[in-house]
Amino acid sequence: MAIAVKKTISLPPDLARGVEEIAREEGIPEKAVIKNALRRAKQERLKKSFYKAQNFWSRKAKEKGVLSERDLERYLKS
Repeated sequence: MAIAVKKTISLPPDLARGVEEIAREEGIPEKAVIKNALRRAKQERLKKSFYKAQNFWSRKAKEKGVLSERDLERYLKS
């Protein structure tokens, strides 16, 4: 089972008010707002990384003339 690590952070007043407002509106603790924001930020980073890799390999495939699944099958058989 995962163990929680306690961290203390400082937020500028405008962000702190934003966290308080979101927590109040959603009826969740402020720490949940921060956790959710960090999870979303992590997901966005992973998504960007995935699209970057996808674009790289798409360019490589086009350079080899692989534009369809049929092209890919032919390329892999050769």
